[in-house]
Amino acid sequence: LGPGVVTKSGVMLGLGEKGTELFQTMDDLREVGCEVLTMGQYLRPTPKHLPVVEYITPEQFSYYGDIARGKGFLYVASGPLVRSSYHAADFHPMVRR
Repeated sequence: LGPGVVTKSGVMLGLGEKGTELFQTMDDLREVGCEVLTMGQYLRPTPKHLPVVEYITPEQFSYYGDIARGKGFLYVASGPLVRSSYHAADFHPMVRR
C-alpha cells in the first residue's frame, strides 16, 4: 500500500460468534496492519438470510470497543447500528499520516 493509505475492516456481530473468536479476529487484523475497525449488529435483511443468533447489548459493544482500542486500533466504532463506513469522515483526519 502507498503512504497515507488507511486500512479498515468491519465485523458484524450476532451470528453466534464467541468473544474469543472476535478477539482473535482483532489480533489478526492488527497483525496485518489494519488501523480502523467497525463493529455492528447483524440484522437479518430478509427471511432468506441467516437468522440473528444474539442481539449484542450496547454495553457489550462498548466493552468490545475498549478491547479493540487496547489492541492498538487508531479508530474504533462499535455499536448496534454501526456499519462499514460509519462516520468515515470523522475518523479519516484522525488516522491520516
